[in-house]
Amino acid sequence: MDFIDQLKQFTKRVESMKDSLQTEEATKTALIMPFFSMLGYDVFNPQEFVPEFTADVGIKKGEKVDYAILKDGEPVILVECKAITENLDRHDSQLFRYFGTTSAKFAILTNGQYYRFYTDLDNPNKMDEDPFLTINILDVRDNQVPELKKFCKSVFDVDSIFSTANELKYVHEFKDVFTQQLTDPSDDFIRFFLQGCYSGPKTQNVLEKFRPILRKALNDYISETMNDKIKTALGGSGGSVSISDTSAPAAPAEDAAPEEDGKREPNIVTTEEELEAYFIVKNLLADLVDVHELTYKDTESYINILYKSNTRKWICRLRLTDSVKYLIIPDENKKETKYALQDVYDIRQYGPQLEEVLKRYL
Repeated sequence: MDFIDQLKQFTKRVESMKDSLQTEEATKTALIMPFFSMLGYDVFNPQEFVPEFTADVGIKKGEKVDYAILKDGEPVILVECKAITENLDRHDSQLFRYFGTTSAKFAILTNGQYYRFYTDLDNPNKMDEDPFLTINILDVRDNQVPELKKFCKSVFDVDSIFSTANELKYVHEFKDVFTQQLTDPSDDFIRFFLQGCYSGPKTQNVLEKFRPILRKALNDYISETMNDKIKTALGGSGGSVSISDTSAPAAPAEDAAPEEDGKREPNIVTTEEELEAYFIVKNLLADLVDVHELTYKDTESYINILYKSNTRKWICRLRLTDSVKYLIIPDENKKETKYALQDVYDIRQYGPQLEEVLKRYL
């Protein structure tokens, strides 16, 4: 099984168990030890995965970190665990004390759902205040998967991860800066953009005038780029997303188009989860038709997957929210059968039913 598939399975495990775990020990047993087992470590071998590892701090003797992962008999990763109900923000100082007393190059603080990875980029043998990588097991980003995989026992290499950590640290900081500029562009940032398009004096009044304009331009550009990528992925058909500029001033009432007969514009945003479901259905039916003939139409309530963009030839509908997830499949009389889903990957078990629907349109 590929690492990504193992990770998806583990995500389901965390989702199903997290609400029933109340203590640190329960979290360790149910989530944290299986996580490191997934990474390839023998969690029951004390020569490799040591529980209650002694990390004496100064005159304090007998200080213990929850786990230490050993390589060639020396600790390379320290792991401090908390209950899944705990906020990790209050506990990094404890791990900070342990780090400098051992030869470990990496430290992990976790509550079974969130994993914070630390090293000593700023000062040797002194753990950085900020993690170079933070992973939410219930929302692992695609670009985080290869970084997490580097901690697998079979490929673990201190120098390689340390080099990557240095890069990830600045990537994270650059993202934070850019996020801030998207919300509230600084004076220097505005001046940078004005250099090539505005020849007048860059007074404070001019900067204030252009601040909302630049904010809108940046957010519009991101929306357009995302839409182009989605259209490319879908073969040029269906769907769009938008980045809402919540900090931008509202348009004056007189500029807004009047609603006709009390009707409002539908608020339709195609989510990443809906797109993932669409791709899963396309893959399930790829042996029957050209996948470009499978499109979708999004509504406020559900996403409708169609054959040849024909709303009368709908293959299935999906309602995907944080609280409700289900798949609707029509029979030959268009009578709907609803199937509850734990997540979008459950759709794969209904491949035969989806094929049966599509065959009726061929």
